[in-house]
Amino acid sequence: MRTTIAAVMALSLSTTAVLAAASAQDAFAQDRASPATKALNAQLAQRLPLDDDRDFIAASRGKIAEIPDALIIDPKGRTVWDRRPYAFLNQPQAPDTVNPSLWRQARLNAVHGLFEVVPGKIWQIRGYDISVMTIIKGETGWIIVDPLTTEEAAAASWKLFQDHVGSKIGSRPISAIIFSHSHSDHFGGVGGIVTPAQVQQQKIRIIAPHGFSAEATSENVLAGPAMGRRAIYMFGAALAPGVTGQVDTGLGPKISAGTIGYMEPTETVKPNGETLRIDGLDFDFLDAAGTEAPSEFVFYIPAYKALHTTEVVTRTLHNVLTLRGALVRDALHWSKVIDATLMKWGGKAEVAMASHHWPTWGQSEISQWLTDQRNAYRYVHDRTLYHANRGATLHELADQTPEGPMQAREFSTRDYYGTLNHDMKAVYQRYFGWWDGNPANFNPLPPESSAPKYVALAGGPDKLLAAGQAALDAGDYRWAAELLNKLTFAQPDNQAARNALASAYDQLGYQAESGAWRNYYLSGAATLRRQQPAISGSANGQSRSFIAAVPTAMFFDSLATRFDTVNGAKLRGTFQFNLPDTGEHIAVTVADGVEFPRYGHSDAAPTTTITLNRAVLDDIMLGQAKFPDLIASGAISISGERAAFLSWFALHPAQSAPFNIVLP
Repeated sequence: MRTTIAAVMALSLSTTAVLAAASAQDAFAQDRASPATKALNAQLAQRLPLDDDRDFIAASRGKIAEIPDALIIDPKGRTVWDRRPYAFLNQPQAPDTVNPSLWRQARLNAVHGLFEVVPGKIWQIRGYDISVMTIIKGETGWIIVDPLTTEEAAAASWKLFQDHVGSKIGSRPISAIIFSHSHSDHFGGVGGIVTPAQVQQQKIRIIAPHGFSAEATSENVLAGPAMGRRAIYMFGAALAPGVTGQVDTGLGPKISAGTIGYMEPTETVKPNGETLRIDGLDFDFLDAAGTEAPSEFVFYIPAYKALHTTEVVTRTLHNVLTLRGALVRDALHWSKVIDATLMKWGGKAEVAMASHHWPTWGQSEISQWLTDQRNAYRYVHDRTLYHANRGATLHELADQTPEGPMQAREFSTRDYYGTLNHDMKAVYQRYFGWWDGNPANFNPLPPESSAPKYVALAGGPDKLLAAGQAALDAGDYRWAAELLNKLTFAQPDNQAARNALASAYDQLGYQAESGAWRNYYLSGAATLRRQQPAISGSANGQSRSFIAAVPTAMFFDSLATRFDTVNGAKLRGTFQFNLPDTGEHIAVTVADGVEFPRYGHSDAAPTTTITLNRAVLDDIMLGQAKFPDLIASGAISISGERAAFLSWFALHPAQSAPFNIVLP
């Protein structure tokens, strides 16, 4: 993920505006929490049992070893993981600039190493990625659950296990790999522990939920550029670690850097769930598709009395709609899947673990954990419809709803990643869409058009800036952000307005219990100040194995989203693509400014026929080759109207530089 900061532009402001900006920065310096923020955080600290150390005991239980300094360097010398800059988390007391509840969660997520979960049977490796890798002892080998995001992090974690457990037990192969769901932080590192040749030669089973292949390779393809841009803000990828910067995501420390790979499952679990015998152990699977991921399951191992809740139940309220963007999830169904898990195994399981965070031990503790999590998602769903059916709109719901009773007493249901506020908005969107029912909001002006009108209505930029400053002084940061955002969109060169808005974002970030909210606010503030640093570590990249798994038809659907309709409105034609190495055929019909790919052959005689191997298409997607060069080399052959094809091809401009998020 990469981001750029807009170029510094000439600034012409009145003396009043400059003085107001100076006052704003003096009152709310970037490295200080305001009195209002201190008071709010202190109130939260007073009502939560932050000194309860049971989670810290659980997070450290069974620790065997750790990677020194939590530092992972790949063979090329690139940093994959480095927790040394996060040494500030060693202090128990939260600084004024971090929500005390988020501080507690970040310190728990910072506990890293190899842990024994069930003596001699199950281990977990935690703290070297946003996710957790689980290793289960089968009769003859190791069963790996969720091999992290990147191959480099997975390889280092697997070595840690082999050095401290595998070498003592004796040589044992990997007998099976389980992908719990279709998000890349749970399968992307598979190439770091096995190769495709090993899978084939050793007959290693790769087991995933039904629908996994399509979902795993599709979520970020069509909307990838926008999702990736927003993810930089959500995960704080360009923020420096520190008490005024990135501290945690809430779900885990952060995402490891390196190579995201893919391997095709050898088998998938049926939609209704089933029991599979895996290396001498029974695994009882319960389908959880449509909860946290479109393809997901949870499972229970009777022999070990161990429940794995994957990402359906973790130690945070999760996102019903993630900030980076995704399809809205079903909170009602989510609660029912958790209830089914509770009913089936709540009175049996003696340990429960997930693909994030630390385990829970004890039947009663597990049952209570599942009950609280079930009730949290049901509370989100039912409170949304309770208020919506009485006329509340998307932006009114959360302010009318206090946190749920379970959130007041149980840390695992708090707003560390997802939030009650945004989850309620997501439920509203699922049922009612983006519109609130008010015709004034049918077709509002875009921000760039409405902002100057608001500035004029306020009596000019100085008066609007002064109003924003007054809101800052009063600790009314939401209102300050709304006012100052209007001025910033009307006058993006107005550094005084940008600085004041950044101050509002600072304080909202310092107050946020959600790691994702904090990251987004503080990333926005850094952008406004033109001080955002380059993203540290090696950037994540998708491997050839991942790109090769993207369905050909989906590649052409993605290509169609880049079609330049304005300049291509008059273009007519059908372009037939033939891929000899896979035997696939895609016909792309262009008319009326629409590009429509159809899997198969064209019904009519094509305007142009293009022949290339799918492997060549992969080179293009990986950025390792360009169409014109491939045509010149003969790797792509063209018959028919060559000029028509070249005209069509030119109507697919490359993705532009990273677009603005907090500026017009």
